[in-house]
Amino acid sequence: MPESLMQRGISQVKRLWANTVPEATQQGLSEKETERILALLRDCAANLGGEVSTRQRAARLGEIYLKLDDAGRKHFLGLIVHGFGPDPKKVEAAHEGWQQAFGTPAQWSAEAALRAALRSPRLRILTQFNALPQGVKFLVDLRADLLRYIEDDPALAALDRELESRFTAWFDVGFLELKRLTWSTPASILETLIRYEAVHEIRSWGDLKNRLDSDRRCYAFFHPRMPEEPLIFVEVALINQLAGNVQNLLDEQAPIFDARRADTAIFYSISNTQVGLRGVSFGHFLLKRVIDDLKHDLPRLTTFATLSPLPGLRRWAKGNKAAWEHAVDEAELERIASAAGIEAGRDALAALLETPDWFGNERLRRLLQAPLTRLAANYLVNQKTPSPERGARPLDPVARFHLGNGARVERLNVLGDTSEKGLAQSYGMMVNYLYDPDTIERNVEALLQEEKIDQSASVRRAAKGTES
Repeated sequence: MPESLMQRGISQVKRLWANTVPEATQQGLSEKETERILALLRDCAANLGGEVSTRQRAARLGEIYLKLDDAGRKHFLGLIVHGFGPDPKKVEAAHEGWQQAFGTPAQWSAEAALRAALRSPRLRILTQFNALPQGVKFLVDLRADLLRYIEDDPALAALDRELESRFTAWFDVGFLELKRLTWSTPASILETLIRYEAVHEIRSWGDLKNRLDSDRRCYAFFHPRMPEEPLIFVEVALINQLAGNVQNLLDEQAPIFDARRADTAIFYSISNTQVGLRGVSFGHFLLKRVIDDLKHDLPRLTTFATLSPLPGLRRWAKGNKAAWEHAVDEAELERIASAAGIEAGRDALAALLETPDWFGNERLRRLLQAPLTRLAANYLVNQKTPSPERGARPLDPVARFHLGNGARVERLNVLGDTSEKGLAQSYGMMVNYLYDPDTIERNVEALLQEEKIDQSASVRRAAKGTES
């Protein structure tokens, strides 16, 4: 970029920043610090010097960024966004050239020129961090910051989209390495598992050791530029038949099962560790690779399923009169009200489930089994959220993941998770999604083309509600 144009861009940055960024953010950097950062960014955008200069410049920028507080980091990222986008004049000229060349032999050269004009100098700045040993991790963490700041400054979304695009290429599944984690894995990596376990909290080192025992498996994807940082990991229990209660799976006192006799692999927790990789999807590839690895090591395994939460069930059902009308009929309401000592009514039932009282009453638990199953089935199978790109998709985020990967809704489990978290998010309900290698591709196509969800007969009946 010519010097005069760059200088005009810097002046424009200052004006834009003064006009669009909140006062608290403007105070993140002094004028002198801003000038110093802009000078470094300008050299990066111009790609001045050789490899040594590139590394030194990137290291200096990274050092500056890491020492800043949140206000300073917002300011830093704003300088990149507002000052180093595509040159509008070059884009306009390249677009005009492409239009004129369209349909002629020169079309393809004009198309390449347009693509080059649209390529943002921001990408040259970001890519230079790759020269550092920890550069990729730095950029992943930088995007985690960026995702927090976008709400306050929507203009940062431009940089976010460019980073997400880069990460999609850099973290392609072909570059990732699948590793099994064991008790012998370096402690630093095991600590990452404890820190990032998002589904069922790892309470202690003893709890972790139980999850890595001989009847358990834990696999993670690693990137060669982040060898000490698992990107996503899955925890697996090797048992016979479907599991319906996660507390049993996590019981540290339970006897160790002979994995060689197992016929079922239960995926009971999948956790992402890098917030900065949001939108970069490789979870489904992880499950496919893990299934292949398990089948190779343990040929007796015939069933691959999850024991999954329904994180949005209670939020959806709370105050949703239609949901409760679908789930329970008048006769059931009378019996439940009698057992609970409350007035009969769907509102009263919903209120009852907001308290822990029902959980301690064995008769009440038994009476609530069918209504809760219908409630969960309706939520998973019938409730959709619109997607502009892919049509309506399951409302529940975990269901979207597994059903989008070709799984089937196999079985609903009342009180499958009696932890405080499990009761708070889904009244304790859990679900088994079944991965049948023979139907995965067909299920993916049916969901994409027809919005059709594969489900067992029992789930289908429950989803129909009290009229069935």
